[in-house]
Amino acid sequence: MHSKEWSRLAACLLLVVSMSAWAREEPPAVVVAADAAPIRDLETLVVHGAQPGPGLWKISKDGHVMWVLGTVRPLPDGIEWQSGEVEAAIARSRQVLSPPSFELHADVGFFGMLGLAPAMWKATRNEGGASLEDVLPAGLYARWQVQKRRYLGRDGGIERKRPMIAAEKLRAAAIKSIGLGQKPVLWSVLERAFKAAGIEPTATRLKFTIDDPKAAIREFRAGGMDDTACFERTLASVEHDLPRLVERANAWAMGDVEALRRLPLEDVDGACMQAFAESGYARDHGYGNLREKVRQHWLEVAEQALHDNDETFAVLPVDDLLAEDGYLARLQARGCEVDAP
Repeated sequence: MHSKEWSRLAACLLLVVSMSAWAREEPPAVVVAADAAPIRDLETLVVHGAQPGPGLWKISKDGHVMWVLGTVRPLPDGIEWQSGEVEAAIARSRQVLSPPSFELHADVGFFGMLGLAPAMWKATRNEGGASLEDVLPAGLYARWQVQKRRYLGRDGGIERKRPMIAAEKLRAAAIKSIGLGQKPVLWSVLERAFKAAGIEPTATRLKFTIDDPKAAIREFRAGGMDDTACFERTLASVEHDLPRLVERANAWAMGDVEALRRLPLEDVDGACMQAFAESGYARDHGYGNLREKVRQHWLEVAEQALHDNDETFAVLPVDDLLAEDGYLARLQARGCEVDAP
């Protein structure tokens, strides 16, 4: 099974996974079928070469400082990030905070995970061997066919995947076709800087433990989540968001924070997480309102780090950072002073 399928599905099946971009800054590569030539009909070209990236937000309280790097994904494949400011801030910091995330954990060990593999594999498919045409509304399926031909060609096997898995494979192929998301622009640089500074990043993930993962998979397959909302949002992103993805990637690369403010974009993973959190399955098991719980947990960790350290470094998705009710606004409400780059 493709690694993206595992992580995306496991997040909804309450197994071991983090939806953070910490270890995976861009969607994995998907090979486009031979008869589906790469399509580049966007007016905005993807930037290349040495680029500065955005400056750092400065969060201050009681003489202590937290430096925050806002991140965007996917990023252009052809840039070389000039990361001197960030590396210097990491070198001065006593603690580094990983991005907010949640982990759905089952303490079953390696062999236990192997034992779950068949059930997981089945859960990536539609029940009873149904196809996407069988489970999706006719209009939505027609839209899917248009984009599938464009980016995936004659991939017949994908028609048996459950909708959220199929839509993610389509999105990854579309992003690859426009020159984004295939090279480790950001995290390889950050990880080298952490290592050079002798700092092990502090995980900020909110962890939930699943006592009986096999039962959870069975219950989920029996009606844990309607994929349609997740599928439709992901498909709409392929249909309409690609030009904006390029603009945002370019804005990040060139350090244009004002452009990033003007170009917010609903996170597809967030939309799918919300669809899961609103399902009866999630509510019955105490996993509702995940986004808010993740935010509150990160803020608690961040406030403690700001209290304990003269300087701290943190990484946050730029949309979560800049939103009206995002992390900057919430930190200000808690008495912090915020200076934009």
